Amino acid sequence: MSTAILTGQPVPGSSIEGDLRSLGFDVQVAADAADAERLVAEAPCEQRVALVDARFVGHVHALRLGLTDPRFPLAALPGAVTAQPDGRATLTRALARENSAGGGTALAVDSLPYRIVTALADDGAEVHRPELGSLVAAVPADPQARNEARQAVADVDDEAVRLKSAVKSRDGFFTTYCISPYSRYIARWCARRGLTPNQVTTASLITALVAAACAATGTRGGFVAAGVLLIASFVLDCTDGQLARYSLQYSTLGAWLDATFDRAKEYAYYAGLALGAARGGDDVWALALGAMVLQTCRHVVDFSFNEANHDATANTSPTAALSDKLDSVGWTVWVRRMIVLPIGERWAMIAVLTAATTPRITFYALLVGCAFAATYTTAGRVLRSLTRRAQRTDRAAQALADLADNGPLASFVTRATRARLGAPLLVAAAGTAVLAVSLFSGVTWAPVAGALVYAVTAGQALYRPLKGALDWLVPPLFRAAEYGTVLVLAAQADVKGALPAAFGLVGAVAYHHYDTVYRIRGNAGAPPAWLVRAAGGHEGRTLLVAVLAALLTASQFTVALTVLAVAVALLVLVESIRFWVSAGAPAVHDEGEPA
Repeated sequence: MSTAILTGQPVPGSSIEGDLRSLGFDVQVAADAADAERLVAEAPCEQRVALVDARFVGHVHALRLGLTDPRFPLAALPGAVTAQPDGRATLTRALARENSAGGGTALAVDSLPYRIVTALADDGAEVHRPELGSLVAAVPADPQARNEARQAVADVDDEAVRLKSAVKSRDGFFTTYCISPYSRYIARWCARRGLTPNQVTTASLITALVAAACAATGTRGGFVAAGVLLIASFVLDCTDGQLARYSLQYSTLGAWLDATFDRAKEYAYYAGLALGAARGGDDVWALALGAMVLQTCRHVVDFSFNEANHDATANTSPTAALSDKLDSVGWTVWVRRMIVLPIGERWAMIAVLTAATTPRITFYALLVGCAFAATYTTAGRVLRSLTRRAQRTDRAAQALADLADNGPLASFVTRATRARLGAPLLVAAAGTAVLAVSLFSGVTWAPVAGALVYAVTAGQALYRPLKGALDWLVPPLFRAAEYGTVLVLAAQADVKGALPAAFGLVGAVAYHHYDTVYRIRGNAGAPPAWLVRAAGGHEGRTLLVAVLAALLTASQFTVALTVLAVAVALLVLVESIRFWVSAGAPAVHDEGEPA
């Protein structure tokens, strides 16, 4: 249980003690500032502690936002300050210094929490101050101000604000108007019954897997059930985040589950559709794999662009200004959000087409829609990059290098070669082009030679920091090259099982790349170097697949792809799970709707 220490003059009839207890605090009363310091020191070091002015008047949800959010070591709102275990030492130092300066015996008529927050700011400590909006949080100085504050509390529906804030501030059209109006009430229902966001996330995954299994039956009834269950899975997917925001149940494990399960659900559903089509005599595995490749590359474009520019200086451009201007016109906001086919619109389209048409038509529509969305978003970001005069940081360059996923072969090339071939993006594009030509040449060993050239250019592309205007395109190019190589060579094998094995391999490698993204977003850096070396890097895996395709028969190549997929999956999953359940893992919470 957390500890809340009331300071200052008590107010008859105040509800602050009851409000704090309703939030899970053990409430203690300090006689003066020195007593408050003693009570803070006596509170168990592994618990949260809060200093609250006894004169506080405000909404319970304002206290919840300010005093219970697990993401911030130090937080404050008018009349209250709190510290988690990793912020306790900072709070204790500020409290001791304030008491020493003020004698430590006077009652905190001027609000001890306020003075502590000021001292923390003077120390340069990062203190989170939640956005309260219409919620009230105040320390009235006299009876008239107290009455006015109480009336302001009565005028605002605390629960309505809490429900509204549970929904993301930025979502797609389908999610905003077709899901969130009722999913927020499901989130509240779950909170009142003690369910956690992780449990809802797991239920969403199970529902999506059942949907994939229904699609795999290949029957019309199975396809209809799959479409309905996919929408149900998406409702639960929205609910878990809303539940986390409604009850402030943020966690590192929950962040990881939410970040990875969306992709697992979607790609498992692709596999279910392909299996269902095969039962009906239609082989659409190439389309399923193509959809996964396209969708993953879209995400890498998003991640690379954002990492390259989120902390850049002088980060403005006429294109960005035009985009902001369009966002001020209501209808253009929704049109621009819908045409990028975000997860809500995409899953709705997949669900409807699954129930009403065939897997082949579903994949055709998905590929066309995602290709258009990818072209639109990438073109816009290229224009922004060319028209802005941004100065990118070393952190951004390192993030792009980590996203590139160069392995030991490319690293050796970087160290061993002295000649520089050109700008990173041009070198990477040239290597990718050579690889693409070799894959379609019809010569058995040409892909091996193309993969060798590709490995050399991969090393050359990272010979200097990726700070150029368009260098954020390097990681997406590498992803397209590696995934495309697996797709093309498996298709050329033209044997049963090759494309499903390739689907499994690309899925395992894509998980590794998503895992890298969310580690970087959490400021935890890239996966350990030994994992990147053991996985071979993108250029090593590309070369290995090319060599296997040249050396082995079609059936042997299928077995080799399967073994490689299992090996990569076990390697990256074990390390990823170890990291994300460890105490040092970052909490990553995505407030925007992913593509």
